[in-house]
Amino acid sequence: MDNTIITDQPKRITDLINCKEKGFDLSIDLSFEIVPVNFAHENHEFQAYTFLCKYSGSVNNKEFFFRKCYAKGCPHNLCPHVAQAVMIANRYLKKDYKKLLDAGILVNETFFTLEDMVLKFKELGREKDETSGGILTIHDYINIAKEGNPVEVQIHLEMIPAVEHFANQKNEQTYLMADFDIMTLGKKNKLQRCFACFQTGKESLEKASAIQTANDRLKILFNEFQEAEVQFTANFFN
Repeated sequence: MDNTIITDQPKRITDLINCKEKGFDLSIDLSFEIVPVNFAHENHEFQAYTFLCKYSGSVNNKEFFFRKCYAKGCPHNLCPHVAQAVMIANRYLKKDYKKLLDAGILVNETFFTLEDMVLKFKELGREKDETSGGILTIHDYINIAKEGNPVEVQIHLEMIPAVEHFANQKNEQTYLMADFDIMTLGKKNKLQRCFACFQTGKESLEKASAIQTANDRLKILFNEFQEAEVQFTANFFN
């Protein structure tokens, strides 16, 4: 076993891959939750469901924990419908599984399911805003650009306060969100992604780390934009 001291615990999939490449011993467990969340956005509140995967385990016997939001679903047109969001979440999750597998990291590939929730939200109607992009992910638009089609992306970043409702507690979080306005193939589409979060009220302890994590994730995405010749202006949290 490599006894190198771990100074920074993993906060991203990329960090886990870097640890593997350095020869560290990894133990990884995944757990999934679909959490109702009240968001306060632009002077009004709305409820959505976030699809969270919690990554925990150890690196060289030192415990780590981080979580990643894979999608957000709503029973209205402020974000993709819950039934669409579960498919979006699983597409992003499948991409992460492939990254881990390519790095030699084996995990039990489990996916989000809605089961009874799908029936519940079908009763609310499944009409969607035509600009919401259906179940497309940001990487679908990268692939459209790679095929030689012009793709222009405008990026708007914001920190949105929210309250997560777990079974026995409420958890105040601030989400670092990116809105993508995408023009391609004669159509305008919108996507949202959460790049990190921190506990509201603990800004002095967690905000800087969350901003670093979000910006590191954005850098990876922007590199993919550049390689595919997507037109965009880089924007980072500060």
